[in-house]
Amino acid sequence: MQAAIYGMAGTELTPEERDFFRDARPAGYILFRRNIESRQQLRALTDRLRELEGHDEVPILIDQEGGRVARMRPPEWPAFPSGEAFDQLYQLAPSSAIEAARVNARALGLMLHEAGVNVDCLPMLDVRQPGATDIVGDRALGSEPMQVAALGKAILDGLRSAGTLGVIKHIPGHGRALVDSHHELPVVDASEEELVSDLEPFERLRDAPMGMTSHLLYTAWDSERPASQSPIVIHDIIRQRIGFDGFLMSDDIDMGALAGDHGERARACISAGCDIVLQCDGKMEHMLATAETVGEMNPEASARLARAMAMRFTPDDEMDFAEAVAKRDALLALV
Repeated sequence: MQAAIYGMAGTELTPEERDFFRDARPAGYILFRRNIESRQQLRALTDRLRELEGHDEVPILIDQEGGRVARMRPPEWPAFPSGEAFDQLYQLAPSSAIEAARVNARALGLMLHEAGVNVDCLPMLDVRQPGATDIVGDRALGSEPMQVAALGKAILDGLRSAGTLGVIKHIPGHGRALVDSHHELPVVDASEEELVSDLEPFERLRDAPMGMTSHLLYTAWDSERPASQSPIVIHDIIRQRIGFDGFLMSDDIDMGALAGDHGERARACISAGCDIVLQCDGKMEHMLATAETVGEMNPEASARLARAMAMRFTPDDEMDFAEAVAKRDALLALV
């Protein structure tokens, strides 16, 4: 498989996309708002992707967090709360907040499972910092590392109970960014000592099946390259210090934080140690440039992906979607 996960242009595969994906054999696919119209259409699209790959275990990703980051939206699908709702409840009743986060994630996972999506890019383990850009903001699970880890663990558990894998992001932490990495490169000048708190949630959840890097430059570790393109950050910090040995993807290489053309961006992420790159914009010229440089996944990356996908299972019958949402709402009403 090619060391890339690609987006698509619209609500159906075009003949050009179909031929490209057949030749490229990417590691997986990621969906955005532009790809989603209705329940029937979305399920048909995800079924088509599985048919294209010839098996059911192809990763099909989505960013379905809740709040302002939601690709599946009302009126077709219900709205979900942002991370801040669980942060607020945690201040009042930690155990209730953990359970609310778990059942909320179960409801999310059941909704995704019905749509044929098997990976949600959640939980965000970025520790919220005062004065940082709103790119994290109310998406965060809090400003205290142990709380963020506890709520993140509940989200991973809730998703998995519904047959969906979670992705811890944005390793090694996006909470200190003063600018939006979608538009420019954030530079974090915090010291090694200050960054300990950013790493803690990732260290506590190092056994997660999948993780996503950040396009932030941390001067304490590498003053020249963003984390997603830094061998120092990926090997020394993510793999060694944090101890994460799961399937590691870059953040979207279309983002303005990265320099160079798409081929150069992809090559730098893979050379640094990312297992795959996310190339999300669905533009064929960008996918072709990425495909020319990333090559096949190496055996270690392939093994990590297989290990991650093996952690999926059929949703259990603990509670259905309506029961999970009702329990979540009852707990959030305590605030």
